Amino acid sequence: MPYCVNCGVELNPGSKSCPLCKTPAWQPEAIDPPYFPTKPAEVALVSKRMLALIVTCMLVSVGASCGLVNLILPTERPWSLYVIGAVVMLWIWLVLPMLLRRMPTFLRLTLDVAAIGIYVYLISLDLNGTHWFRALALPLLGVCCAVVFLLSFLLRGNRRSRLSAISLTIGAAGLMALGTEFFTDRYLHGAWDPGWSLATVVICVALIIPLRIIRHVPSLRNEVRRRFSL
Repeated sequence: MPYCVNCGVELNPGSKSCPLCKTPAWQPEAIDPPYFPTKPAEVALVSKRMLALIVTCMLVSVGASCGLVNLILPTERPWSLYVIGAVVMLWIWLVLPMLLRRMPTFLRLTLDVAAIGIYVYLISLDLNGTHWFRALALPLLGVCCAVVFLLSFLLRGNRRSRLSAISLTIGAAGLMALGTEFFTDRYLHGAWDPGWSLATVVICVALIIPLRIIRHVPSLRNEVRRRFSL
């Protein structure tokens, strides 16, 4: 209960003055501001279009600067192609999804792989290697594209558990190894001589089998989920 600071009379809560001596009642909660703000402050978020514009300006500035330096100080090799290719690839990877929010997964993956193809093609121009680009790089990009599309199709939505997703990802890594060695051997030796890719596939299968067993045994599945938060 509050008391009068002059005569000590007990005051009712909310009294503005003492009923005996008429001394104004001191109410610190009405005068002093609170130590902490009552409403949390929020920082305004930057729109994705503005962020895309900023990133685009940064990437264009880097690519244009390197290209200009390469023209002013000419060298035997157009090294600026590497930077420009990386700028184009990063723009497709980072900026385009900000501008096209509802981009289908198939289209986005296609553009991502195409960006890598453009970058490798610019490297082949610098190295005078358009032959190896057509004979090796394009098939490898095709394998990567096919495996990624297949994996994204199998993992679409929320139908797969995490154990199943891990198993499918490991299997995709095995397919990538087979495709990489197949086209590399065909390009270098003219025939496929399976070696390290088969070892990779065996390791992938050895990892997938216990994961599938765990997936179909409830007691093991619950134990793994409890220990690893899967």
